[in-house]
Amino acid sequence: MTKAELVARLAEDTEMTQIQAAKALNGLIAVMAEEIKDTGGISITGLGSFTLVQRAARQGFNPKTKQPIQIAASKSVRFRVSKTLKDSLN
Repeated sequence: MTKAELVARLAEDTEMTQIQAAKALNGLIAVMAEEIKDTGGISITGLGSFTLVQRAARQGFNPKTKQPIQIAASKSVRFRVSKTLKDSLN
């Protein structure tokens, strides 16, 4: 499902216009990103938790030339599904 399809489905299910649904979804994404950045994570009951993880610098290689390269440290987000959602899928 794409973001546009999600907006259309959200608009249909909540009886909002697609513009209102898009604003709501964009607002949710912005709030979640800010909260993860500020506090290191966010947990949504029934969905799961998003946590900020630090990836250490590491040695890699260029697959084309096989030359070693240094991959810089970076931050990423990890998602863990809630037991409720996992159980509903099985």
